[in-house]
Amino acid sequence: MKIDMSHGAGGEMMQSLISSIILQNINNKSINGGIGLEELDDGATIPLDDYEIVITTDGHTVDPIFFPGGDIGRISIAGTVNDIAVMGTKPLALTNSMIISEGFSMEDLEKIIKSMDQTCQEADVSIVTGDTKVMEKDKLDKIIISTTGIGIAKKGDIITDSGLEIGDKIILSGSIGDHGIAIMSYREGFGFETDLKSDVGPIWNIVEEAMKIGGIKAMKDPTRGGLANTLNEMSSKSKLGMLIDEDKVPIKEPVHAVSEMLGIDPYEVANEGKVVLGVEAEKADQILDAIKKTENGKDAQIIGEVTDDNHVIMKTSLGGKRILEAPIADPVPRVC
Repeated sequence: MKIDMSHGAGGEMMQSLISSIILQNINNKSINGGIGLEELDDGATIPLDDYEIVITTDGHTVDPIFFPGGDIGRISIAGTVNDIAVMGTKPLALTNSMIISEGFSMEDLEKIIKSMDQTCQEADVSIVTGDTKVMEKDKLDKIIISTTGIGIAKKGDIITDSGLEIGDKIILSGSIGDHGIAIMSYREGFGFETDLKSDVGPIWNIVEEAMKIGGIKAMKDPTRGGLANTLNEMSSKSKLGMLIDEDKVPIKEPVHAVSEMLGIDPYEVANEGKVVLGVEAEKADQILDAIKKTENGKDAQIIGEVTDDNHVIMKTSLGGKRILEAPIADPVPRVC
């Protein structure tokens, strides 16, 4: 058996690869009792006295490297700081490693670096160290960027993706599928470039406002594999189910149109500027109001609640119910 594109696209295929090859062959998976590799959360923690260092790392191979609403530079920053943010921690600093193909445009590289800097300013983080390599022409597709992010939290303040309890409400910070469908429509030339843009951007402002109120039980950003994969991961790790109201899940019309044209389920498509929160029921409305006051959270909705079931169940617009399963893989390749 050999690696194929589906092994890197989120969903069950990637989880299988991680479980059968990576986890099976790494012995030391955590430090000092912190959250480690085996938890497969968005980041890990290293306990240090009264604090925990939060760390995450991400590789970026998005194609094309410039797309409506962003580029590989913006996604390399946002993707990493968002993984820190959903651990309940303010991102502080990043490392940046770039592997560049021989012959790559200096002008394009400068655009990418400026985009990274702009996104860092939005997220209030610094790139503090890095590495740059060049590979021979035709041995690399343009550029690969890997970033590692860190944050610091007080011990006990970390939020995982597995802390849901029965009765908790599920909040989604905005419309789904924008990133993956924007990239796919741009690749295929469907003419939605001016209307549909990627949502790629930092989400700390949303998380920070929600944390001021408290009552957050679990968080995750719905990247590869989309909302379907994220809800199933949170449900499975918490050993509980969910009941999701289809009418409450915001989806933009261009996303509907392209999804139907290509036979793609928008629930399985990557997002790069959204967050899913599981929160205490009595604080859900207050948290929702706070999120809606942020620029990138104005379309937030309470989309469902946690149940004692074993599945993520979708209450459909037609009044029926269906199981919302985790995807085999994200239907749009190379979205991050």
